Amino acid sequence: MIESCPPISLRLGRVFLALLLIMTVGCAGKTLQYKDDHDRILRIDQAVELLRKSYVERDRSALEALLLPSGNLDQVQREIHADFDTFRDIQLEFSIERILIEGDNIDVFVHWQGQWKRDPAEVGTRQRGHGRLAWVGTQSILLREAQGDLPFGMGARASVGEDPARGQAKP
Repeated sequence: MIESCPPISLRLGRVFLALLLIMTVGCAGKTLQYKDDHDRILRIDQAVELLRKSYVERDRSALEALLLPSGNLDQVQREIHADFDTFRDIQLEFSIERILIEGDNIDVFVHWQGQWKRDPAEVGTRQRGHGRLAWVGTQSILLREAQGDLPFGMGARASVGEDPARGQAKP
């Protein structure tokens, strides 16, 4: 009886080693199944981050490079340029809630929060909201349309909420 134990242990060891070898070979050959989609989503995320960064850093050329020339963005561009002229310090965070892709069209729903200051010493204006950024493209991602409560145009919103006496010109 003692002599029969080593052959059973040896067989179990071989079976275990064979299973381990099969699992190792099977898992090592796994590749990313949707690599193109993954890369496109990364490009979309980078485009949203570049939009945020160019707005915060007040970089007009980088911002305009993201805009589709034939898009409906004239009003958005005016609001952004007005913010650049109005505020010296802009802090903004985007959080992507979801991305919908249909062919070349991409809808990115974002939640944002930020702070705008005319003077670095002031408290400034804090706001947050939600909006939709409509992008287009596969390799090059360009902003086609912006809808909802987006952070652009904060200068006009802050002026409406100001104290009337504060907004008047001094004699």
